[in-house]
Amino acid sequence: MPHDPRELQKMMEAAMPANVDWRFRPMFGGIGVYANDRMCVSLSDIGLAVKLASAEQEALLKLKGAKRLQYEPSMPPSKTYIVVPDAMLQDRKTLGRWLSLSAAQAASAPVKERRKSGSAARAQPKKLRRT
Repeated sequence: MPHDPRELQKMMEAAMPANVDWRFRPMFGGIGVYANDRMCVSLSDIGLAVKLASAEQEALLKLKGAKRLQYEPSMPPSKTYIVVPDAMLQDRKTLGRWLSLSAAQAASAPVKERRKSGSAARAQPKKLRRT
């Protein structure tokens, strides 16, 4: 059954830990959720997916109904995002625990360098290669 990202946002807001600065941003027809400026949750028609490290992924995948995020059957499943079981969406305490874990792991991940794009990238002088 397809999910409504706006409804998932309401469920998440009811369960999310208060000690995190959460932000919701529209993204590809769904909603990307950022914890302290680091994306760690995806809300889409597939469901609510949390970004987790390997050990936590395996623990969550043991729960009935949990699965790797896969937007389209032709696309590979995510290596880091796990869709929580639908039953967990009504369990604020358990959902809050997984959201907290995802936010904490996102905060501890190394910061990726931002790629330059658009006019900023074109404005940079190109290095010439000598041959």
